[in-house]
Amino acid sequence: MKLRWIVATVLLVGPAGAETLYRSGPARASLIELYTSEGCSSCPPADAWLTSLKSDAGLWTNFVPVEFHVDYWDGLGWPDRFASPAFTERQRAYAAAWGRDSVYTPGLVLNGREWRSWGGTPPSAGAAAGTLCARVAGGRARVTWIAAVEGGAFEVHAARLGFGLLTRVGAGENSGRNLPHDFVVRGLTRAALAQKNGRWSAELELPAATAGERAGLAFWVTGPDGRPVQAAGGFLP
Repeated sequence: MKLRWIVATVLLVGPAGAETLYRSGPARASLIELYTSEGCSSCPPADAWLTSLKSDAGLWTNFVPVEFHVDYWDGLGWPDRFASPAFTERQRAYAAAWGRDSVYTPGLVLNGREWRSWGGTPPSAGAAAGTLCARVAGGRARVTWIAAVEGGAFEVHAARLGFGLLTRVGAGENSGRNLPHDFVVRGLTRAALAQKNGRWSAELELPAATAGERAGLAFWVTGPDGRPVQAAGGFLP
């Protein structure tokens, strides 16, 4: 896939009212995906590292973190309340693309590639990718992506994120521990982008809000190979 020039606009449309603007810079932001489970004793350090990124100056501009909870450790005695079979399948799809026959936690993915050297300040993808911006005003998203990109099929993904979540684990490998979580994916939607007159566009609903949670949004566009082209996000008011 050859990127010559990209400008992307995401307008999240809903009932009349105040809007919240999210905007990336012109350089491509890295999408960081953590695959984790409350039933895995090796996961809390990775969860804590992701939480530490809330105070990193590069958050939302150089990188966008999201935390997917998988369900394949639930059988050890503690069902993770944030886990979803769909997130497990997402991780398995990555493993298949990399030629792997198994998955593990904690598992980190950086821009669609396996990332074992995580920690510290995440790298920005760096290359010019155009500007992705979002005006959030409700539960639907109208997406427009203007790009000089040759061929391929593109999709837009939107994730609602939960912050400040705490679980007292009562069984399994982490029994007795209080586990804090941030950037937790609470819902994920996507839509194909259709091209017309040199413009890519789509409409989709955002994942429903969870009452009482501090929330944020992350969104990204993927190219024909399934890897992110650009990402952006931020906290909801």
